[in-house]
Amino acid sequence: MIRQRTLKNVIKATGITLHGGERAEIILHPAPVNSGIIFRRIDLDPVVDIRALAENVGDTTLSTTLMKDKVRVSTVEHLLSAFAGLGIDNAFVDVTASEIPIMDGSAGPFVFLIQSAGIEEQNAPKRFIRIKRKFKIKDGDKWASFEPFNGFKVTFTIDFDHPLFNKSHTKTATLDFSSLSYVKEVSRARTFGFMADFEKLQAMNLARGASMDNAIAIDDFRVLNEDGLRYENEFVKHKILDAVGDLYLLGSSLIGSFNGYKSGHALNNKLLRALLANKEAWEFVTFEDRNTSPISYIRPILVEA
Repeated sequence: MIRQRTLKNVIKATGITLHGGERAEIILHPAPVNSGIIFRRIDLDPVVDIRALAENVGDTTLSTTLMKDKVRVSTVEHLLSAFAGLGIDNAFVDVTASEIPIMDGSAGPFVFLIQSAGIEEQNAPKRFIRIKRKFKIKDGDKWASFEPFNGFKVTFTIDFDHPLFNKSHTKTATLDFSSLSYVKEVSRARTFGFMADFEKLQAMNLARGASMDNAIAIDDFRVLNEDGLRYENEFVKHKILDAVGDLYLLGSSLIGSFNGYKSGHALNNKLLRALLANKEAWEFVTFEDRNTSPISYIRPILVEA
C-alpha cells in the first residue's frame, strides 16, 4: 500500500520574509493521518489554524496567501512544493509572522529541513486526485489546464519581453516526475525578479526582504548574481516549482498532467477551484500495491529521535 506520510521529528528554521522583510521562525511538526497541511499563526492569541486548501487562498499578489478571516499566511508555495515533492501528506507548520521565510528563494532549504526531520509512513492509504478529463481555463492570453496522465507531469511556458529570455534561455520545460527527481531537478530553482520593478514593488510594501541571497536579480540585459544560475533553465523550473506548490492546495497529490502558459498563482488557484467544483473531471484513488502505482516517492529517511 502507498501510505500517508508525515514528519518523524519536530524541526525549526528562521529566516527573512520576502515581502515583509521581517524575521520569522517556522516549526514543522508531525501530524495525524488525514490532517493535511495546517499552518498555525503561533504569534497570535489565540493561535489561528489555516488549512492548506485552494478554498482558503485569499490573495495571489506575487505569492500564494492563505487567509482565515483577516489572518494571513503568505508565500506558502515553496514550502508546499517541498511537501508535495517529498510526498508529505500531514504536517503542522507553526509560523511567527504573516509570511513564511523565503530562505534562499527556492524549495531546497525546506527539502533539507524535511529530510533532516525524517519522513515517517503512517498506517493509512495515501489519497490521490486523479484527473479524468481535460480541463482548461483562460485569462486573456494566459491559460492553465489539467488532462489525464498516468503519473504526474508539469509543463510550463514563460514569455517575458526581455533580451535575456528572447535570446538564450529556455521558455518551456516539461518535467515528468515518474522519471525525474523533484529534489535534483526542481527544488533548487530560485525565484527571480527584474531590477526595473524593484522600486515599484517596495513602494507597494512588497519585496522589502528581497536580495541576491534569496532571488535571481535581472537588470536590462543580464543576471546580476555573481554565481549565475543553478540550472540552465532555472527561470521556467522555478515556475514549475511554484506550480507544484500551488497544485498541492488540492489537498492531495495529483495523478495527471498540468500545463501552464504564462500562468501564475491567481490562475493556478482558479483552475483548482474550477476543477474541484466539477466532480466529473476527477476522482479520489488509493493504491494497495506500491508496484502498480504510477507515482513513487523517495524512500523514507530514518532519523533517530
